[in-house]
Amino acid sequence: MDKVNVIQHMNEIRNILSYATNIGFFFGAGTSCAFGLPNIMTLTSECRERLNETEKKLLDKVAKSVIDLSGKSQVSIEDMLNYIRQICELTQGRKDYNFGGITGEEAANLDRKICEAVFTVIREKEEQADIAELRKFVAWYDSANRHFLKEIYTTNYDMLIEMALEANYTPYFDGFSGSYEPFFFPESIESFPNEDDSTSKWIRLWKIHGSLNWMKKKQTPTSAERIVRIGKIDNPKDELMIYPSKDKYNLSRKEPFIAYFDRLKQYLQKGELVFICTGYSFLDQHINDILFNAMRQNKRLYVMVLCYTDEQVDMMSGYATTYMNLCVMGPKKVITNGMEKSWMYDDSVDADVGYGLYWDKTKEEFLLGDFKKLIEFLIENSGRKSMIEEIVNAK
Repeated sequence: MDKVNVIQHMNEIRNILSYATNIGFFFGAGTSCAFGLPNIMTLTSECRERLNETEKKLLDKVAKSVIDLSGKSQVSIEDMLNYIRQICELTQGRKDYNFGGITGEEAANLDRKICEAVFTVIREKEEQADIAELRKFVAWYDSANRHFLKEIYTTNYDMLIEMALEANYTPYFDGFSGSYEPFFFPESIESFPNEDDSTSKWIRLWKIHGSLNWMKKKQTPTSAERIVRIGKIDNPKDELMIYPSKDKYNLSRKEPFIAYFDRLKQYLQKGELVFICTGYSFLDQHINDILFNAMRQNKRLYVMVLCYTDEQVDMMSGYATTYMNLCVMGPKKVITNGMEKSWMYDDSVDADVGYGLYWDKTKEEFLLGDFKKLIEFLIENSGRKSMIEEIVNAK
């Protein structure tokens, strides 16, 4: 396998980031794991433990069905939610109809109980999380002087980013409007504000898999069924809107999930853009299709994928020759310029006193797949470290 000198490569990355006219981010579960939240399989087992014995038996039946149908060796809580919601859709949630030995009523109740368990597990972990480094990232991104819309897309439904933004008093927008029970306003995310708009400098936060503080309010005599955003809550009273399984993709375009995906498509094709994906495993084909279609159509789009393990690099090696505007970086391997290569460290030509920010010389591994290491690298190379630390320490 060919080799690439990590020093020379990172000099190129620094130049790309320094001169980029637009930088956006896509956060997967790995970014929250960096702050102590569970990965999807740990979340799956912890949620199961929150169920009663009857619910556990139902969940195990669902898991077996999903394994039999998919051929997977293990399934996550999201895989099971997808299957459960398909049962609800087929049976219309009725007690007298069943699919695979599970009634519609049982599926609907299990869906609700799982979401409540997800809420409880994540909320407990959030309260223990130290978000100091995440606050530094927010300060770095918000303080960038370049005139571009700062957009973060995330599949995470925890609220760590909101906690960091609000701790820094950083204004942001997520597509909801109002104060009593903020409602989703799709027209607000269908256009891009110009520089004269005071909100153009706000960070955009698009939670494409929902959020722990999104609830579905049932129809009443004075209001249609709708999704609302609540503030900090300790006990959800309405159906949680997290993880948009297949049936939620089929909702009206006015629902957040579809509107967010439309926004992502527009954003990725809007001229020059460096789009950094971190903590994302590329297991959601719906998202992958949007990213790869954009790379084909927008040659001014440059996608950087930072991987925590090399298994992800191996999984994406098939895309290497197809997408020249894709760079995938793992601990030992890298995909760049259409080829998969291995890292090497050679300071005989170019020396870099700051190599420790991105390279572990002892393990001979690239470090930026760790979200905290990425934050440190971005801040150290920004020239604004003192200002960023002042922002975080002053608030």
